[in-house]
Order: sequence, then structure tokens, then C-alpha cells
Amino acid sequence: MKHLAGTVLLALAVAAVADSIPDLTKQLNGTNQPSSTAIAGVESRDIPPPTGTSAGKQRTVSQRGIDYVQALRKNAPFGATGFNLEGLRGGMGSRREPNIKGVRLVASKIGDISCEWVLAPGADPDLRLLYLHGGGFVSGSGAFYLTLAARISAAAKCAVLLPDYRLAPEHPFPAGLDDCVRAHQWMIATGPSGPGPAKVTFIAGDSAGGSLTLATLLALRDRQLPLPAGGIPLSATTDLTLASESMQTVHDPILSARSMVVFRDLYLGKTDARSPLASPVFGDYRGLPPLLIQVGEHEILRDDSIRVAKKARSDGTPVQLEVWPGMFHVFQCHEPLLPEAEEAIEHIAGFIRARLPRQ
Repeated sequence: MKHLAGTVLLALAVAAVADSIPDLTKQLNGTNQPSSTAIAGVESRDIPPPTGTSAGKQRTVSQRGIDYVQALRKNAPFGATGFNLEGLRGGMGSRREPNIKGVRLVASKIGDISCEWVLAPGADPDLRLLYLHGGGFVSGSGAFYLTLAARISAAAKCAVLLPDYRLAPEHPFPAGLDDCVRAHQWMIATGPSGPGPAKVTFIAGDSAGGSLTLATLLALRDRQLPLPAGGIPLSATTDLTLASESMQTVHDPILSARSMVVFRDLYLGKTDARSPLASPVFGDYRGLPPLLIQVGEHEILRDDSIRVAKKARSDGTPVQLEVWPGMFHVFQCHEPLLPEAEEAIEHIAGFIRARLPRQ
């Protein structure tokens, strides 16, 4: 795959360890791996059906998806052989230019927070999505997510704001969260062309940014600040006590469970990992807007998403949980896009469209 070098940065995979990996075709579509419906807490409604089919039809993994994960599994997941913070920051701090023609990029500042607007052709600058990048709370940048932001902007016809929130360990919890709250407040009143009210806002993010998406919603409500129309956490880290079963049982091609201990300790310092703003699975979701939660079947953070969906539903928050068979950590972000990634981005756009104010 000619784009695999960029994928390796995104996958955080740094060393080859594929000698004992079983045949992935059997693992994804055969009897060697339990089906998604056998995952605790996952119901048939939580597995998106193939495009153009009824909800009752079983989804299978595309051949491109199978081949792609086979390529990923030829490398060790990040953290399996050591934790290279400098290398991680170098990779996830790089700039990935949008590959959609006509995308407009607008650099801006929220006080001392650097950020960038992304607008695909036809996007409404007053329909605004705050996207919080991943990177384990210690790395990442908006620049690395320009490609995904452009895809979402094109699909949902919205303006996407990418802030560079403060990173640990230099700025431990809750510095990054405070920046995200501040960015949403700013976005309500300021758009790509300057001051002007938003018609509607949304918050999305992946991995650590998925955690920050949920934590930002909780913080906005608790601080009695305006809430967005919806939240969209992708492959979210929701439990920094690291108690989810999938942390121990899933063979993740992207992340090693060992890395999660380091991410947590660098981010939290002495903060209790059971704090709801650090581990949103322990939050109270009453009064929050609807959520679209997407996660791959084959990731150690899978059960983090399943558990937070269950908690939010029990608190009365509408939740659309999508556990994508055969997929991996933040599969929506990899280029060229897999069929599953294209569909997932369309689901994000549909979630946004369904919550726009009626004319």
C-alpha cells in the first residue's frame, strides 16, 4: 500500500512482530473470533448494517479492510516495545494536508490556543464542529487531522475547528480540558470569518480527543454553559482506571495496553483516575445532548465505548453506539479510506444533519 508510511504514523506502529499472527481472514469473518454480537453489551442495533441494506442483515468486513489490518499487524502496536514520546510527538505533530480540492483553511487564535478552521466547498460557516484531536493527551495536533476534518466538512457541510489544546505532562489534567471548554465557548460566537453567532454546534474527537469530547460535555453542563447539539466520540478513552475487559482480551494492531498506563500517568499526575472529567465512564449523563459513539471491534478501548454508551443510556441520554466489525482504532482517519471509514463518516454527517434546526 503506497500510503502505508503515513498510516504507520497514524497507527503509532513502530516495530515488526507478525510471526505468530493467525490468518486474519479467518479471524475477522470465521470461527476463530467471536462475532460482534457476542461482545458483552453489544446489541444488534449497535452494529451498523451495510449501506443500502436492512438493519437485520449481518455486516461483513470488506476485503480491503481485511488486507489493511493484515498490513497493520505486521508492526507492533505502539507501546509494546517501549514508549517513545519524542517520536510520537514528531509523528502526530506533522501536517497532513487535505486531499479534497477547494478546501479552505483559516488559521486563528483563541487567546494563546492555536487553531485552524477547515471548510470544504459548500460548507456552511455557521454550522460548526469542534474536533478534538487524539494523541494520548500527550501528543497530536490539529494539523495532523486536517484530512479527516476535510472529509467530515465535505460530508456534513460544516465548518470544522481544530484547536491545539495544551498537552501533558507539561500541562497535566485539567489544562487540556479547560482549553476545549474555552474553544467551544469561543466557537459559539466566532466563525471562520470572524465574530458571528453559530446556528448550531457539535463536538467530536478521537481516542484522547474522544475522552475530551465527553468530558467537555460534562464540564459545559456542570458549569452551566451552552451545550452543543450533539457529541461524537470516536474510539474514546473513557476509563483511565484501565478496567475495561477489552484492555486485556483484544489483540489491538494499533495500541498496546502497556502504553495506556504511561498515557494515564503522564496526563493525570496525582489526579484520581475515577474523576468523571478524567474518566467519563463514571460521569452523570443526565441533561447531555445525544451522542454518536463509534468504535472498532478490534481495539483495546472497545469496551470503554460500550460501557460509556450503557451509562449514558441509563441516565436518559440518547445514544447511537456503532461497533464496527473488523475495524481498528480510529479507522475513520486512515488514508486512502476503507469502505467502512467512508460509511462511518457518512454516519457522522447524518447524525449532524438530523440535529439541525428546522427551517
